[in-house]
Amino acid sequence: MILTKTLWNMFRLGLLITMLLPSLAMSRDFSNVEIAATQVRNNIYLLHGTGGSSGGNIGVSIGEDGTFIIDDKFAPLVDKIEAAIAELTDKPVAFVVNTHFHFDHSDGNENFGRAGAYIVAHDNSRRRMESAQVLSNGYVQEAYEDVGMPKITFLDTMRFYFNGDTIDLVNSGAGHTDGDIQVYFREDNVIHTGDMFVRYADGNLPFIDHNNGGSLEGMIDAMSNLASLINNDTIIIPGHGPLLYRSDLLDFREMLVVIRGNLVRANAQGLTPEEMVATEPADGYVDANASTADWLTRAYEEYTR
Repeated sequence: MILTKTLWNMFRLGLLITMLLPSLAMSRDFSNVEIAATQVRNNIYLLHGTGGSSGGNIGVSIGEDGTFIIDDKFAPLVDKIEAAIAELTDKPVAFVVNTHFHFDHSDGNENFGRAGAYIVAHDNSRRRMESAQVLSNGYVQEAYEDVGMPKITFLDTMRFYFNGDTIDLVNSGAGHTDGDIQVYFREDNVIHTGDMFVRYADGNLPFIDHNNGGSLEGMIDAMSNLASLINNDTIIIPGHGPLLYRSDLLDFREMLVVIRGNLVRANAQGLTPEEMVATEPADGYVDANASTADWLTRAYEEYTR
């Protein structure tokens, strides 16, 4: 089931506020945000927010074993998240998997941790949560209390047998950050990619947290790894926005590859960052503006070191 155009526009607005202006997202009033559920396939659901900035998409698996969720948005929204889950099942949340450490995906950890859920993440994400981190957009994310820290971590892969599904947690590489994971429900053929893959709003390139281990090169490699893991029938729950498919992921990867080629060419020509930006390496994909220039300059550093 693909979300309507109206919901997509709401996602776009929320994404811009959340990812580009995180300080506003953290200080704003969440009272108008509503959490709605969309059935993805069988017992897998997407929880998404409407009415304003609400953080990343939540994946939900329900069944006899309990409730398994992927990401938990902002702490002030946890009551609404729990109410939305209660409409689907009376089973408590047993596991919370963080796709990465960014606050718009993990700020609810402390609430769910206090309620008894086990929090699972890549080991690098836990390490990031242990102390304050400065994101590449300038936001300072403070350390989490112990109750909100992942108690179960892994490095490469982890497997759950839960609610009749084989659930693979996969580290496809350091792209968005150095601790991103994707969650693949094999029997249901649904994958939650976190922010490693998001079809961003028009005029915006993917947020790469270079300060915390992210890289354009790593994101391209991750797209290749994910494309080989899934098939054309796989439904993708991205970190933000509507449901997507493998063809969308391949289009996204092609964009990144073209931009990378232009950056590599500019470096071979010995161009300064300013000269590189003037060549408009992302032309045809995004508008040439200050945000695009900043993104390209950061990515260019990967090829000029």
